[in-house]
Amino acid sequence: MSYLLSQILAVTPSPSPEVDPASTFYSPGVVGFIATFGVTAGAVLIIFDLVRRVRRLRYRAEIEAKLAAEAEISAPAKVKKPAAPSKPSRPASQAKPSQPAPPAKPSRPAPPAKPKRD
Repeated sequence: MSYLLSQILAVTPSPSPEVDPASTFYSPGVVGFIATFGVTAGAVLIIFDLVRRVRRLRYRAEIEAKLAAEAEISAPAKVKKPAAPSKPSRPASQAKPSQPAPPAKPSRPAPPAKPKRD
């Protein structure tokens, strides 16, 4: 019987020693570093480009405002002459309102009563 028991125990594979996951170190390696560096460099380049574009738009707006102010100062002021009335005006009693008055807003209903809490 001991022979049979020794054969069963000899045939049964013993579990291989497992590596402790707490002591292992996983790294993305060189490929991961290059990918992360590329994404970061791309983001920095995009940010610099956007800042340059926004600055350019702001400068253009400032220049346009200065040019408009200079044009307004240098242009002679146009004096508007009042137009002569073509028809005699009606007396106030015969005047028609140009537009009807807007309808009044309906009043709001009262809010519901708050529930009582014990």
